[in-house]
Amino acid sequence: MFNLRKKSPFSNFSKEEITILKALNTPSKIQTFLNSLPTNFETSGDTCLSPKSVLEKGTAHCMEGAMFAAAALRFHGHKPLIVDLVANKHDEDHVIAVFKKHGHWGCISKTNHHVLRYRDPIYKSIRELIMSCFHEYYPDSGKKVLRFYSMPVNLSRFDSKNWMTSKEHVWYIPEYLTEIPHKRILSHSQIKSLREADEIEKKAGDLLEYPDPRKKVKNKNIL
Repeated sequence: MFNLRKKSPFSNFSKEEITILKALNTPSKIQTFLNSLPTNFETSGDTCLSPKSVLEKGTAHCMEGAMFAAAALRFHGHKPLIVDLVANKHDEDHVIAVFKKHGHWGCISKTNHHVLRYRDPIYKSIRELIMSCFHEYYPDSGKKVLRFYSMPVNLSRFDSKNWMTSKEHVWYIPEYLTEIPHKRILSHSQIKSLREADEIEKKAGDLLEYPDPRKKVKNKNIL
């Protein structure tokens, strides 16, 4: 955990916010906290809230949740790492915070669905971790759409921009994710042979943690 008596990236968090961060001293607790935050449906326009703004507003979508989780992990001695998951044109991308424990990778994820959620640190590599998400990454059509992933990005590279406490939207982080190399998951022949999700899996995909006020009809995306 950071020594708050010295100048640190957490110096601009309030005492109340530091108290929250102190309590989130395991990845599991961070995930539980994120689950308790209502999903940010961006009803007033697109957002990319900093971790401090997430605490102030009490809401987050997947990108904001990943950045908050990375900051909370950092507070307790982990590197603030996120990974970008890229779908094909039929669904949205997803971002997760990743951490390593006992030599194995796990992740924290903010999502409104029953899929793409927390992963225990049992995976030997980032690819192995990402592949645990492959089968369940599908929209209403049931077609599996995950195609690429990035290697972990250390968000401390953005410390000069105060990414953790900025009151402005931190769009430069998702923009950076679009610029970096991504690893391909499947060959073209593998894509052609993919089986769609079963009907019961599609029905399970309708489960939401928080109701989406924008949608009056069924229209599920991963996030």
